[in-house]
Amino acid sequence: MRRFTRAAAAVSTAAVTAGLLVSCAASEEKAVPKLPERICWGGGAFAGSDVAPLLPPGDKAEFTPRSGAFFALTKELDSATCNLYIDGNTKFQAIATRRNFAESIDWSSWDSADPKPLDLGDKGIIYDTGAHAYFTCEPAKNPNSPGKYIELRIHADDAPDKSKLQAALPALMKEFMAFAQRELKCPGSAAGGA
Repeated sequence: MRRFTRAAAAVSTAAVTAGLLVSCAASEEKAVPKLPERICWGGGAFAGSDVAPLLPPGDKAEFTPRSGAFFALTKELDSATCNLYIDGNTKFQAIATRRNFAESIDWSSWDSADPKPLDLGDKGIIYDTGAHAYFTCEPAKNPNSPGKYIELRIHADDAPDKSKLQAALPALMKEFMAFAQRELKCPGSAAGGA
């Protein structure tokens, strides 16, 4: 009988302990996965610590393979994208696109998002989940010749705090623009010569 009582007590204790562990694990909130110090295109575009607060919690953060590649916008490769996935879903995206004419940059599809102006580059807008801006890297020599106009977009899905996202977007876009100007060696940028 004692053996049965001890066995029952051991099973009971194990069940209670397991229940407590499950309960503790369920009550622990997931955190945002740790990001590298610098992210996107060889780690140069953004500080991981600036992006992390804009991400939802999850178990795993990963980037698309080309997100780590060098940053270049040429006639052959006119767009560069950095996708950050949390648990397999895109949660942060930065896109740079080379345009030949400023007139080809059209954000009218975002009018329904009630965008606010963003004073950056030639023009910018900010809306609830992202921001767009563009700058002139090389102006067209005449109305019929192409120039080099760089459109930048940042989008963050499921940011836990929309007000933090809104507050962070101007600085992130400014950082993105400085990075793009430097990497593309645009005139007037630090690496572009004067």
